[in-house]
Amino acid sequence: MPPRQNRPTINQVAAAAGVTKSSVSRAFSRPEMLSEETVRKIFAAAEQLGYVPNHTARALSTGRHGNIALIVPDVANPFFPPLIRAAQSEADRSDYCVFLGNSDEDPKQEDRLIGRFAGQVEGFVLVSSRLSDAQIIAHASRRPVVLINRDVKGISRILIDSATGVAEAVAHLANLGHKKLVYVGGPHGSWSNKQRRNAVRRSARELGLDVTVIANEFAAFEAGRRIAASVLATGATAAIAFDDLTAQGMLAEFADQGVAVPADFAVVGCDDVLGAATYPSLTTVSNRSAAAGKAALNLLIDIFQNHAIRDVRYVLDTSLVIRKTTGPARNTRLNGDVQS
Repeated sequence: MPPRQNRPTINQVAAAAGVTKSSVSRAFSRPEMLSEETVRKIFAAAEQLGYVPNHTARALSTGRHGNIALIVPDVANPFFPPLIRAAQSEADRSDYCVFLGNSDEDPKQEDRLIGRFAGQVEGFVLVSSRLSDAQIIAHASRRPVVLINRDVKGISRILIDSATGVAEAVAHLANLGHKKLVYVGGPHGSWSNKQRRNAVRRSARELGLDVTVIANEFAAFEAGRRIAASVLATGATAAIAFDDLTAQGMLAEFADQGVAVPADFAVVGCDDVLGAATYPSLTTVSNRSAAAGKAALNLLIDIFQNHAIRDVRYVLDTSLVIRKTTGPARNTRLNGDVQS
């Protein structure tokens, strides 16, 4: 890095571009206030000179930090990286920097992260937030907030409607002759878990199927392994897991116990983040995480630009992706009465 005294200044960029100092400042902070030609001219001069704007000084003078905080409950869960990447890409397009926070499924940690980021960012995207509705509303009163997979009235949110895909999964299993199902749940505070659990129950009731719900606080591979014995003990012939990680753990434990999938037992996951990589390949509900990340960033930036908080509710549909972990129920296969 060159010595401080040799760094190009905003005045030099203004002189090189033939514009005022305030125009250079606007090009980096409020480019929408200038013509596209002027912005291009300023950026070209800045690049030629090696000028980098002082974001700290800009924040002090304009109140704009150029930063957005994105907080997820489990950065190691493969559902989230595509969402994070899509959000980062959209932020880059509008010259924003993304601060990433991992709450580790802990609402207290999520609240602490918001407090720590609050003085450095212009707004938040909270993904699968574990905070109470009252806490979310309180934070949104201080900084713009967009939610992903959390439905709080009055707060802009992007919802992945996995209920449609889960309903398809229940119908698929019914058509294969399965009469008794298990839903293996996810984190207690998860909006998606509640949505999926309700969809399984509703669809099973409409189709005359018996459903057992097994609580499973942590969505993880090892959790799927631990819960596999309890799933088999219900006498069910098929299970729908909260997510692919849990389903993958169940598949591994079934293999170790000599339970053939799908010959002895059928398994369906959710989110389609590991489906093609498991053995057998996993039947699962499609994943819209990248689309959700992109939509949330665009919505938050739109709120910045319009200086208004809007109660927007975008819903992204899902569908069932059929692979190799679902097949005819064992009893119906033996009786030869499986529906097509």
